[in-house]
Amino acid sequence: MSDSEFDDVATLGGRKASILRAVVKTYIETAEPVGSGRVARAPGIEVSPATVRNEMVKLEEDGYLEQPHTSAGRIPTEKGYRYFVDALEAEPSLGSGQAQVVREFFDTAHGEIEGMLESTSRLLADLTEWTGVVVGPGNDDVVIRSAQVVSLAQSTSLLVVVLADGRVEKHTLDLGRDVSDTRVGAATAHLAAHLTGVARDRVPADVVSTGDADTDHITRLALDELQATPHHRSDPVFVGGASHVAAAFDAIDTVQRVLATLEEQFVVVTLLRDVLDRGLHVAIGSETGLEPLAECSLVVAPYRVEGEPVGSIGVLGPTRMNYPQALAAVAVVSNRLSRRLGDGT
Repeated sequence: MSDSEFDDVATLGGRKASILRAVVKTYIETAEPVGSGRVARAPGIEVSPATVRNEMVKLEEDGYLEQPHTSAGRIPTEKGYRYFVDALEAEPSLGSGQAQVVREFFDTAHGEIEGMLESTSRLLADLTEWTGVVVGPGNDDVVIRSAQVVSLAQSTSLLVVVLADGRVEKHTLDLGRDVSDTRVGAATAHLAAHLTGVARDRVPADVVSTGDADTDHITRLALDELQATPHHRSDPVFVGGASHVAAAFDAIDTVQRVLATLEEQFVVVTLLRDVLDRGLHVAIGSETGLEPLAECSLVVAPYRVEGEPVGSIGVLGPTRMNYPQALAAVAVVSNRLSRRLGDGT
């Protein structure tokens, strides 16, 4: 958006602003071009249809509305949607029923992070009836929160490593000989002392000896396993409710382009990251920077662990999506996901 367009948005007010908001809200609800008569009946519009019609003509001239067909009503342009989003007077909130759904989801969410993030994408889709997207954390620079060795049998143990972003790694250790629970506990304490707070991709190849053969043997096996296990990977992407956004478009080629884009993991990760890097929480149409999504909008927010952003979530829908509802859903879910990954609440 150009500086002049930002100026237009900043100065648009009064009757024109009320009429534009009424057109956007009505079009979001009906997906049909909006006529002056319907706008004149909207709450807060206290002028005649003729006056509304004149103001809608001016809004069209200024680029906020367009008329898809002669004698038809008008629909918002990207500029119109942008004004609507930027002019929201209060922070949107979820209804009590949806807020309860979110609370219950995170109160009962357990298991490894990948499963939780996949379920979170479906939660976003269910809340908004559009497509939920969750980008999981990558491994770069993520630190180890804890490392523990658990006895499975006298000669077999399980190494459990919890990362700061909430992910859990599990590695089976074949000890090759019987080792007591006492020595396994000593190995856990030794590993914790040397691995806690260390970046996952900087696990040392060796640590100082304890002087006990069994403790050092378990420690060596654990370090070897962490060294041997690949830990660099692209950020995982979870998409829930792709059929929702597909159903929003009549043109088959549009549907195909949108679905094909959602299947490109690198493209999705880059898209969400780019939107956030530009300081946006809503990208409308061409603002996504992707031609296949020219008829879509994206609402996005980061989620954090210990105050640091580790991933992002978003809702993708048509440009006529319900922005207040999508903004509220994304804000609440990102907050609860951050809390769940950070301290388990």
